Amino acid sequence: MMRPSNDLPVVYLCRDVVDFRKGINGLAVLVEEVLALDPFSEQLFVFCNRRRDKVKILYWERNGFCLWHKRLERDRFKWPRKVDAEVITLTGQQLNWLLDGYDVMRLQPHERLHYRSVL
Repeated sequence: MMRPSNDLPVVYLCRDVVDFRKGINGLAVLVEEVLALDPFSEQLFVFCNRRRDKVKILYWERNGFCLWHKRLERDRFKWPRKVDAEVITLTGQQLNWLLDGYDVMRLQPHERLHYRSVL
């Protein structure tokens, strides 16, 4: 089974719905022009259709683009929409939660704390 790694530090999720007739070229242009991000950055860029029953993930891998596509048969993805930004950043774990049907905006863990001493 092919699945994004939980160890990915950042995943870019497009908040707005996308016309799923777009393929690799159309999505790469959307990343560059609308989201103002670098499609060649080897990050994952995640898109959803209007019905929220399909997801596409675009990424650059060394010498070419890859496109991953998932279609749900009955359910819908819980897509975060009530956010001001065009782009939402997630971790690899959060992306997998989203793909499994969880509402990732409600599953935010507490902030990780870093200390140097207990004194």
